Amino acid sequence: MQNILAAILAGDTSNEDFANIEIPDSYRAITVHKEDADMFEGLASRDKDPRKSLHLDNVPVPELAAGEALVAVMASSINYNTVWTSIFEPVSTFDFLERYGKLSPITKRHDLPYHVVGSDLAGVVLRTGAGVNRWKPGQEVVAHCLSVELESPDGHNDTMMDPEQRIWGFETNFGGLAELAIVKANQLMPKSKHLNWEEAASPGLVNSTAYRQLVSKNGADMKQGDTVLIWGASGGLGSYATQFALNGGATPVCVVSSPEKAEIVRTMGAEHIIDRSAEDYKFWKDEHHQDPKEWRRFGAKIRELTGGDDPDIVFEHPGRETFGASVFVARKGGTIVTCASTSGYMHQYDNRYLWMNLKRIVSSHFANYRESWEANKLIEKGLIHPTLSRVYKLEETGQAALDVHHNLHQGKIGVLTLAPEEGLGVRDEEKRAKHLDAINRFRGV
Repeated sequence: MQNILAAILAGDTSNEDFANIEIPDSYRAITVHKEDADMFEGLASRDKDPRKSLHLDNVPVPELAAGEALVAVMASSINYNTVWTSIFEPVSTFDFLERYGKLSPITKRHDLPYHVVGSDLAGVVLRTGAGVNRWKPGQEVVAHCLSVELESPDGHNDTMMDPEQRIWGFETNFGGLAELAIVKANQLMPKSKHLNWEEAASPGLVNSTAYRQLVSKNGADMKQGDTVLIWGASGGLGSYATQFALNGGATPVCVVSSPEKAEIVRTMGAEHIIDRSAEDYKFWKDEHHQDPKEWRRFGAKIRELTGGDDPDIVFEHPGRETFGASVFVARKGGTIVTCASTSGYMHQYDNRYLWMNLKRIVSSHFANYRESWEANKLIEKGLIHPTLSRVYKLEETGQAALDVHHNLHQGKIGVLTLAPEEGLGVRDEEKRAKHLDAINRFRGV
């Protein structure tokens, strides 16, 4: 690995010799172990500690298949799916790997007693498998996390509809929280030259997810002038939704949970901000009953900020805690677009406010290659910016995942994998200087 790293740091990746650089037999990776799948049984979700289940192991380099690329990973980041993997919720990801392993002899590689996790990366292509033409060794890339087989016609209008659609590093093995990763060639996208490795690695999953959920015709199909309610507007997903709303001529109403988070979205350009900690909304009376009076109070606050407008779109991802309120406050004919459900998957809402007011609930899950490419292009152009707040070393991934699990973070948390220190990998300093304040907006918060 040191020879690979030295070549990357020296800028030798355009040299023809880079394609012939020796690949080691093993690499360092963050894993969960199949034998640990029951280790948290009986504990409440919050008490499950990723530091106990995430391991830093040396694992064998897997065989490279046709249509795939082996990437030297310089940096990665933490997503909620890494937390879910680490605490084995809602199911053990080894169930995913076992099912994938039954598909073909080559997918059998993924069914192992360990799972290399992580659904983001920024790095350099080392090798490509048969049939890969667009990508060459030495190219600096990021990867989106959609893995598809595309043998069924169902996925050819929208690859998210492929029956064999999976999230790389969550439902497949050989993920990005490692020194090496295997991805399909149609996951690769160009790394933005004005960003360093850790910044470039951080948008992938959340940026693409927010783009499909809010901007794409497959999601809410946001247009200029829309009022968009965004839950968790300073978080990993909501911070990109806030940027898309502002960049696309919509009016975001940003829901946050502290004055510090309110200040972050204010610096992004948002004017309508609701601090839940100050307003003390209690949407649930108890475990089984919600409080419509609180829905009304919340809706009144939104109209107070917007001059009387209800949200055309509600950008929903907390799930159980907020979904009833989201359905209630959306305008007549409005759209509640939902993914993730970080506070719980079992949603409850009063259907009268949905059906009698002709509202729509639209489901959204990650993004197809085209949507991911478009979202990444906005990063390249400097129209959307990374929301990186903190960076950990690879051996500290457990703590990084715990921070996300307990919502102790802002934006995204990065992880250095091969990169020995922060700040490396910038190729366009002039462009970076133009956007430096926006790039660093979440740092030190």
